[in-house]
Amino acid sequence: MPSRPDDDDPRLGDLSEGQILSAILARTASGSHTLLGPGDDAAVIAAPSGSVVATTDTLVHGPDFRLAWSSGFDLGWKSAAVNLADVAAMGARPTALLVALAVPRDLRLSFVADLADGLREACRALAPGCAVVGGDLTVSDVLTVAVTALGDLEGRPPVTRAGANVGDVVAVAGELGHAAHGLAVLFGRFREDDVPVPVDVRRLGSGESAAVTAQLRPSPPIGLGAVAAVSGATAMMDISDGLALDARRLAAASGVTLSLDAASLGPHPERALAGGEDHALLATFPAALLPPGFRVIGSVVAQGEESLLVDGAAVDVTGWDPYRDWDSASG
Repeated sequence: MPSRPDDDDPRLGDLSEGQILSAILARTASGSHTLLGPGDDAAVIAAPSGSVVATTDTLVHGPDFRLAWSSGFDLGWKSAAVNLADVAAMGARPTALLVALAVPRDLRLSFVADLADGLREACRALAPGCAVVGGDLTVSDVLTVAVTALGDLEGRPPVTRAGANVGDVVAVAGELGHAAHGLAVLFGRFREDDVPVPVDVRRLGSGESAAVTAQLRPSPPIGLGAVAAVSGATAMMDISDGLALDARRLAAASGVTLSLDAASLGPHPERALAGGEDHALLATFPAALLPPGFRVIGSVVAQGEESLLVDGAAVDVTGWDPYRDWDSASG
């Protein structure tokens, strides 16, 4: 939640760009792949393998997060985590983040400082050696965080969505449905007259608290992306929009059908299939090559009329689509 306004916590509109950037850069850490970090026109990042994995993601106040529910630290952590997961899904190790902030003038400096702390600590916990190496700062009426993540393949070819083979097992690393549960808790218990209200953790049971944390501060298994690649994953992707939607995407790219076992999806299969923002890793492997950290949830079968089957039957579960779902999510 935003810090309480006081004279020692100035609004960004009362500061210069240099003062704001100084507060942010004081909270960054050096990365093991960084040859030249923040402070120049561009950063320089080592790419030992000669190939760079690059991805970007934007979080916008309203459809992607709510200030009533997310602290600055939460927002920084999540902004890093969702991008690190995309790098991991290619079988790469994250090396650097570039962060562009568009911030309202009345936002407090402490919020931006906390956001920088969240970015740094997410890198430290989820992808050691990765760090924020630069970015951009501008003014906007809508708080927006855009992150570009870079990664190193370490000499391996990328693991794409297009390599699944008939006979492979379908496996996941990470949790399914917890972030969706957390979002349901937030919308169900922390809204009044369609307006989000601050989260009161004292009102949450342990299961609800864990689910809300999974939504606001996800911890995807970043290191297992490279493990999967080394172990022979034939296809892989980050589950960001729900297992059902993302499994269909992988199946379509590979020209196969994925057949999943509902019992393997946990106590709430529907939530696992439909819920987004888990940022678990979905991968396919030859059965003999399944690495520790992944669990089997199905198999790859020959392409049929449906790209996704659950217990042998087609399912009509979709997943998160910002163009379709934004109005209902934003209230």
